[in-house]
Amino acid sequence: MIKKRVKINLNTGLEARPVAQLVQLANEYKCEIHMEVDEKRVNAKSIMGMMTLGLDAGEELTILANGEDEEKAMRSMEGFLSCK
Repeated sequence: MIKKRVKINLNTGLEARPVAQLVQLANEYKCEIHMEVDEKRVNAKSIMGMMTLGLDAGEELTILANGEDEEKAMRSMEGFLSCK
């Protein structure tokens, strides 16, 4: 398992459209991917779970990935949220 703290650099934060895109991206990987804010952890492959985070641009979250393609998934998730 790997985890990394990431700052959200999306202009709109995590509203409906970017959440849908992020969930779609997460579902391309076999590993488990979770997003964590404070004590709340949600499955990054669940649009309903991700919508509950309601994060704005500039806020931070922790990405957790566990499985065979975790490193590739982590780079992809971080890149999306960081606008790299």
